[in-house]
Amino acid sequence: MNSFQKNESKETLFSPVSIEDVPPRPPSPPKKPSPKICGSNYPLSIAFIVVNEFCERFSYYGMKAVLILYFLYFLHWNEDTSTSIYHAFSSLCYFTPILGAAIADSWLGKFKTIIYLSLVYVLGHVIKSLGALPILGGQVVHTVLSLVGLSLIALGTGGIKPCVAAFGGDQFEEKHAEERTRYFSVFYLSINAGSLISTFITPMLRGDVQCFGEDCYALAFGVPGLLMVIALVVFAMGSKIYNKPPPEGNIVAQVFKCIWFAISNRFKNRSGDIPKRQHWLDWAAEKYPKQLIMDVKALTRVLFLYIPLPMFWALLDQQGSRWTLQAIRMNGNLGFFVLQPDQMQVLNPLLVLIFIPLFDFVIYRLVSKCGINFSSLRKMAVGMILACLAFAVAAAVEIKINEMTPAQPGPQEVFLQVLNLADDEVKVTVVGNENDSLLIQSIKSFQKTPQYSKLHLKTKSQNFHFHLKYHNLSLYTEHSVQEKNWYSLVIREDGNSISSMMVKDTESKTTNGMTTVRFVNTLHKGVNISLSKDTSLNVGEDYGVSAYRTVQRGEYPAVHCRTEDKNFSLNLGLLDFGAAYLFVITNNTNQGLQAWKTEDIPANKMSIAWQLPQYALVTAGEVMFSVTGLEFSYSQAPSSMKSVLQAAWLLTIAVGNIIVLVVAQFSGLVQWAEFILFSCLLLVICLIFSIMGYYYVPVKTEDMQGPGDKQIPHIQGNMINLETKKTKL
Repeated sequence: MNSFQKNESKETLFSPVSIEDVPPRPPSPPKKPSPKICGSNYPLSIAFIVVNEFCERFSYYGMKAVLILYFLYFLHWNEDTSTSIYHAFSSLCYFTPILGAAIADSWLGKFKTIIYLSLVYVLGHVIKSLGALPILGGQVVHTVLSLVGLSLIALGTGGIKPCVAAFGGDQFEEKHAEERTRYFSVFYLSINAGSLISTFITPMLRGDVQCFGEDCYALAFGVPGLLMVIALVVFAMGSKIYNKPPPEGNIVAQVFKCIWFAISNRFKNRSGDIPKRQHWLDWAAEKYPKQLIMDVKALTRVLFLYIPLPMFWALLDQQGSRWTLQAIRMNGNLGFFVLQPDQMQVLNPLLVLIFIPLFDFVIYRLVSKCGINFSSLRKMAVGMILACLAFAVAAAVEIKINEMTPAQPGPQEVFLQVLNLADDEVKVTVVGNENDSLLIQSIKSFQKTPQYSKLHLKTKSQNFHFHLKYHNLSLYTEHSVQEKNWYSLVIREDGNSISSMMVKDTESKTTNGMTTVRFVNTLHKGVNISLSKDTSLNVGEDYGVSAYRTVQRGEYPAVHCRTEDKNFSLNLGLLDFGAAYLFVITNNTNQGLQAWKTEDIPANKMSIAWQLPQYALVTAGEVMFSVTGLEFSYSQAPSSMKSVLQAAWLLTIAVGNIIVLVVAQFSGLVQWAEFILFSCLLLVICLIFSIMGYYYVPVKTEDMQGPGDKQIPHIQGNMINLETKKTKL
C-alpha cells in the first residue's frame, strides 16, 4: 500500500497540478502490515480505539446524567437557569467538532488531535470534580470551577468526536472493506453501551453515597473523569501499531471558500451586460474546479432540507433537563426497584438498542409488504410526529403532577397550619378582618390542622392576632408573617397554661423531589440526631425547632440520638420521595422517648413509570428521524461531501439546544405550557418539512458520480488536473 493509495475514511483533498503529463510516482517502500486480532483481518489497533470510545462515552454521558440536578441542588440555581446552562453546554459540545476536524485535517492529524484534546478533556473533568467539593470555597468558587470545567469538557469531547471513528477506519486496508463496516457497527455499539451503563451507574453514585453530609456529586463526576483517564491511557498504548495518515486538508473549509467566492463574485458582476449563469454557484468557476462546484451544488440541496431539523433536536435533548426535572416530582419506587430521577434517562439508549432492529427487521418490512412507499423523508416526518406526541404526553403528565402538588400562596397571602403539642384540645381563632372565620375547629392534642389555611394580608407583611381557648383559659397572642410563605403556629404547654410560637416552614411548598425532615424537641435537654454517617443535627431544648435537613429516601427504623446524659433511638419509619416531615420528640411515661411524625408536604404520589410512554415515543421518533436522516443525507450527496454533511448534522443539534436555551430563559411559561409550545412548534416544522420533501427530487447514486478521478475543467484558458480522494463513512 503506497502513500498515495486511496483510503475511504480520509477527507477530500484537491491538488492542482500542471497540465502536462504527470510523471509516475516512485513506489513507496512496502509497509509492514499491522498485527491482526487472532489471525483475522481486523487490525489489533481497533481494539484500543473501541475501548477508548466506550470509556469516553461512559465519561461524557455519566457526567451529563447528573448535571441538571447538580445545578439545581448543589449550585442552587432555579430550574430555568439550570436548563439554560445545561443546553448551552450541550450546544457547545456540538459546535466544537468543527474545530476538532479543522485541527486534525489541516494541522495535527487525527492521532495527535485525539491525544491533545483528550488531555484537555481530562483536565475539564478534574476541575469539574473539584467544583463539586463542598469544602472547596463557596458558591462563587463552585460556579467558576464548574463553568471552566464544562467548557474544557465541551472542547475535549467535541474536538475528538469527528476524529475517533474516522481514525478507526484508517486502520483498515482497502481490501478489508467488509471488516471495516463491521467495525463501525461494533464502534457504535460501544457508544450505546457506554451511555447505557454510565447513565444507570452515576445517579447511584450521586444518590446512594453521601459525601460531606449530602449527595456525592464529587464522586459522580470523579468516576467519569477516571474513565476518561483510562480512555486516554488505552488509546495511547496502541500508539506504535496505529496507521497514522498525515493531515490532508479540510474539505469543510474548501466548501465555505467556494460558496463565499461564488456569492462575492456574483455581487461584483451584477451588471446587466454580464450574461447570467445557470446556477449561482457557477460564479465560482473562475477559481474552483468544476467537480467541486458540482459537488457543492448537490450538497446545498441536502443542506436546504436541514433547515427545519434543529427543532427536533430541541425536543429530543430535553430528556436530560426538563424531563429529569419532571421526574424529581414523581415517585421512583417501582416495587421491585427504586429509581433515581436522573436514572430515567437510561431508557433512551436501552430503547434505541431495542427499536433499531425492531424497526429495521419488523416494522419497515411490514409496511413495505403492505405496498406503502415509506421513503426516507416520510420516515423523518413520522419521527417528528412521534416527538410531538411525546411532548403532548409529557404535558399531560405535568398537569397531573401539578394537580397533586400543594397550591402556592400568591401576593398578600400566607398559608398557615396549627400544631397542637399541648395535653388537651385547643380552639384557635384569627381575630379581626376577613380571616376570622378560619381555624374555628378545635384541635386535639398532638394533632395539626388537616390542611393549610389561607390567610389574606393587607400589606406584604402583617401582624395577626390569635385567640387561643384552652380548658377555661382564654389567651390572645400576636405573630408577624410575610406574604408568599408557609407558617406553622405551634401551641405548647407552659406550666398550667399554654403559649404559642410561629415557625416559618419551607421557602417553597415543594422539595424538588428531595426528602427533608425537621425536628421539634419538647425535652428539657438538647438532642443530637445522627440521620446518617455524615449527617447529624442538633435540636435545642424546650421546644427547639431544627431547620429542614435533606436525607435519602428509605426506611429509618433506628436513628441514633443522644442527650448530654443518655443515648436512645427513634423509629422514623419510611421517608418517601418529595415529602417534608416534622418529628416531635416527646417523653411518654409509658413508652419512653419517641418521635411523633407528621407530613408538612405529602410524598410524591405519581409513579415515575408514567414517564415510560413519552420516552418510548421520543426514542421511536429518534430512530426514525436520526438514523434515517443520516442515511438519506449520505445517499443524496457526493462522497467527497460526507464530512461536510457530518459537520452540518452536528450543527443542527447545536442549534436545537440553543432553541431550548432561549425558550427556557424568555418564554415565562409554566412547564406544561412549555411542553405544549414545543410540541406545536415541531408540528408546524413537520408540515413545512413535509412540503419541502414533497417537492424534493431524490438524486440517484449514479447521477452523482463524476467522470473520473481526474477532471479537466476550462478555467481562464488554463488547464488543471483535479485529484480527488473520496470519503466513505
